[in-house]
Amino acid sequence: MAEASTLMESILNLCKRRGFVFPSSDIYGGLNGFFDYGPLGVELKNNIKQAWWQDFVHRRDDIVGLDSSIIHHPTTWKASGHVENFTDPLVDCKESKMRYRADQLFFAPVRVAGETIGYVSVLEDEAMQAKADEAANDMKRKLAKQGVLEPIVLRDFTEAKPEEIEMIPSPATGKPGSLTPPRSFNMMFQTHVGAMQDASAVAYLRPETAQGIFINFKNVVDTGRVKVPFGIAQIGKAFRNEINPRNFIFRSREFEQMEIEYFISPEADWSAAHQEWIERCLAWFESIGIPRAKLSLYAHPKEKLAHYSKGTTDIMFEFPFGVQELQGVAARGDFDLTQHSNVSGQKLDWFEEATKQRFIPHVIEPSVGVDRVFLALLATAYHEDEVEGEKRSVLRLPPRIAPFKAAVFPLLKNKPELVARAKALHQRLQRRFNVFYDEAGAIGRRYRRQDEIGTPYGITIDFDTLEKDAGVTVRNRDTLEQVRMTEDEVVSFLDQKVHG
Repeated sequence: MAEASTLMESILNLCKRRGFVFPSSDIYGGLNGFFDYGPLGVELKNNIKQAWWQDFVHRRDDIVGLDSSIIHHPTTWKASGHVENFTDPLVDCKESKMRYRADQLFFAPVRVAGETIGYVSVLEDEAMQAKADEAANDMKRKLAKQGVLEPIVLRDFTEAKPEEIEMIPSPATGKPGSLTPPRSFNMMFQTHVGAMQDASAVAYLRPETAQGIFINFKNVVDTGRVKVPFGIAQIGKAFRNEINPRNFIFRSREFEQMEIEYFISPEADWSAAHQEWIERCLAWFESIGIPRAKLSLYAHPKEKLAHYSKGTTDIMFEFPFGVQELQGVAARGDFDLTQHSNVSGQKLDWFEEATKQRFIPHVIEPSVGVDRVFLALLATAYHEDEVEGEKRSVLRLPPRIAPFKAAVFPLLKNKPELVARAKALHQRLQRRFNVFYDEAGAIGRRYRRQDEIGTPYGITIDFDTLEKDAGVTVRNRDTLEQVRMTEDEVVSFLDQKVHG
C-alpha cells in the first residue's frame, strides 16, 4: 500500500486521471472549495448513497424518506439559530490578504531561560507541533540566545490576548503585527428570492439538511403512518462558505449529507438510543469496505457541547492527512422542534394514543458527509502492488460500491466470433448491473485498467468459450484467481456478490 505521506497525492492523481473528481470550473482555473464528480466518481458516489438509503430506509420499518428544498423560508434559520450563531472566527493577514480560521491557526510564545524572545505560529495539521518546535529552535539560534528552550505549548488564535496578537507572526509572511483580531463570519451563502434585491428578499442556501426535516415533521406525521420511535432520512446538498477549504473534498463549500433525525420519547433512554446508533453506523461503514481498525470514537466533552445537546460522539477515520471526523452522532434533545414550534406557532408535537399524552419528541441525529465517505473509501481501497513484473495500482472497492461491477473482454478484437459473444454477454449483464466492455489492447493491460478503477471482476471470452462450450473466465481483481463458469452462472455470481 502507498505510504501515508504519498497516499493523498496518489489519490488526487488517480481522481483526475481516471475521471473520479475534477476541480470545478477547471478550464477557468478552478474555484476553491468546489469539485465536480466525473464519470467514475458519480457512479461511486451514487453507489454510496444507494447503499445508505437501502440499509437505513428500505430495509427498516421505522424510517421514512424526505427530499426538502435547498432554500427554506428565511425564518427557518432565525429559529434554528443559524443567522445569529452559525459563524466561524475569521482572521485576516493585512499584508498578504490571506484569511484563516482562528481556531485552525495556532501560536505559542518562545521562551528561553524564562525570557520571551518572540512568538511562532502554525496552521493546524498533524505535524504542527514539530513545525512549531523547529521554528522556535531557528529563532533561538538566529537570535543567539543562550539557555534552555522551554516547551512550545500551542494555543489556537481565539485564545490570544490583545497584546499577544501584535507579537504573533502571520503564517503567510512570518512577520508579527499583521494579523487582525478574530471576528465572527457567518458561513451561510446568501441569495435573493424574486425580482427584488432588498432585505425582504434575502434567503440562504441551506448549510445543513437537518432543518428541512424538522420543518416537515408535522407533514410526515400527518401523512406517513409513523409511530414514535421513528426516523426521517434525507440525502441532499448543503453549502457552507468555509474560510479555509482544505484536504481535497474533505472540507469544501458545496457538499452532500446523508442524515437521519430519529425521534424518541422524552421518557426513553436517550443514552442507550445514542449508543445504538453509533454501533449501527460503525457496522454500516464496515459493510461498505471501511475497516473498523481505521475508525475511532471521539465523545465531545460536556463543556464543549451545544447548550441543547445531551451528548455528541464523532466517528473518526484515519485519513492520509490525519484522524478526522467522518460522521457525527448527536443527541439533540427537543431543541429544534421546540424552536420551530415557538417561532411558527404550529404544534410540532406527538400525541401518544395509549397514554393520551402529548409531547415533543427528542431526537438522535446520525449525520455523515457523502464526500467524506467517498474519500475514506478511496483511502482504504487504494493499493499498489506488482503483478507479472509490472507495478499495479488497484482500488479494492467492494462489488456493491464499485463503479463497474465487472468488465467483459473478448480475448482478441480481430476475431468476430469472440467479439460477438462478448458483446452479447455484455448486453445481457447490462440489464442488471453497470458493466464495462473493452476490446482495446492486450488482455493484461485491460485487466490493469479495470483494477485501477476498482472493477472487481474481469470476464473473458476465449476460444474455449466457443469451441469447447467451456464457459467464460472470471478473474478476481484482488486474488487474481481465474475460474470458469457458464454465462448463466456469471449472472447469479454477480448478483450474489453485488446484492448479497
